Amino acid sequence: MNEEAWYHWDGDDLVLKLKLQPKSSRDQFADIQNDRLRVRITAPPVDGKANTHLIAWLARQFGVAKSAVAIENGHTSQLKRLRISAPKRLPNIVKR
Repeated sequence: MNEEAWYHWDGDDLVLKLKLQPKSSRDQFADIQNDRLRVRITAPPVDGKANTHLIAWLARQFGVAKSAVAIENGHTSQLKRLRISAPKRLPNIVKR
């Protein structure tokens, strides 16, 4: 299986397919499951807190403003597709 199936580039934008694991002990990139990157975050999945926390955390990881991170699909699901507009840096887990 192609381990990079969980992300692709769309011009300067990076599109990620994630499986979110809320209420974890810390925020971190975990492992790749099927065609998604598992991401652990500390926020609970209540009242949009997990999505808000995920966006802020990914913005820091990729060196962009929170407004540059958008959930395209999966607002109420653990399975999400996000777009990061023109990331300024790439965590080691992402290859250009």
